[in-house]
Amino acid sequence: MKKIPLLGLMVLLTVSCTTQKTSVTLADPTKYMNTITADELKTHLYIVASDEMEGRETGSEGQKKAGVYLIDQYKKNDISFPTGASDFYQKIPAAFLNAKRNENLQDSENVWAYIEGSEKPNEVLVISAHYDHVGTKNGEIYNGADDDGSGTVALLEIAQAFQIAKKAGHGPKRSILFLHVTGEEHGLHGSRYYSENPLFPLANTITDINIDMIGRRDEAHAASNNYVYVIGANRLSTDLDNICTIANAKYTQLELDYKYNDPKDPNHFYERSDHYNFAKHGIPSVFLFNGVHADYHKPTDSPDKIEYDALTKRAQFAFVTAWELANRTERPIVDKK
Repeated sequence: MKKIPLLGLMVLLTVSCTTQKTSVTLADPTKYMNTITADELKTHLYIVASDEMEGRETGSEGQKKAGVYLIDQYKKNDISFPTGASDFYQKIPAAFLNAKRNENLQDSENVWAYIEGSEKPNEVLVISAHYDHVGTKNGEIYNGADDDGSGTVALLEIAQAFQIAKKAGHGPKRSILFLHVTGEEHGLHGSRYYSENPLFPLANTITDINIDMIGRRDEAHAASNNYVYVIGANRLSTDLDNICTIANAKYTQLELDYKYNDPKDPNHFYERSDHYNFAKHGIPSVFLFNGVHADYHKPTDSPDKIEYDALTKRAQFAFVTAWELANRTERPIVDKK
């Protein structure tokens, strides 16, 4: 675990304020952070990870039903699809999904929503999560509540919090793209498609915050769920790593566990979720993760096993990190290869 003593945190704050001129917004994000609630996350997740969605296999009718639900929530919150798009879908042809290894996947879609920035609208922060899972096997539905229903519903709540702030006159200074990607389980296909066919220039994309499994705990944290694994934040940008640390210290006080950020990690989690298709293009990226548990990729990954207090706090951490990124004077500097 990466520990930062109080003196070290003060130095980080000083350096951050010097190099980044800190956040220019006068609004306190706490009240907007607190609109992300366990009750709302639970309501969404019991729908997204229900049997009706049939395990959300890439391109399946169940996944498409889940996509419609996500879009309905954005519409209810008066959040539109991105500027330059014709609707909430980025359509991905089966030929692309099956090009690397033919798994007979059907046409699928990324789902996107967008809040335009008030001062630097051409700079875009991406917050991503995959909404597909593995479908059904041997007649059993794999609901994928944690993987990645948890990240999927976190995006809904984060977007709602930003929209509430915007309606109160505190909209983000940079634009935010909420990107629900398809095809993750078959090889990160949806995020790869976006990175190769971006709606906004990759040069204008300041960071990707990727959320993949934040609703449970692993054996290494059996005594407490007040943690989250932070993967990749410092791989390309010291600024991004500092922003994550400072946002957590100010607002959420989670234990930030950097175990899987080790380049020698035998699990290679850094390369195994959708942030990687941004990072490989030189975009600072961070992956938030709760670790693997006994129900990983099993039909027992169900919504009743989610720890909604942990899901809430981790989603709030993603929100305040995004708040800092969207409102700072300067975008994170890429200072590493």
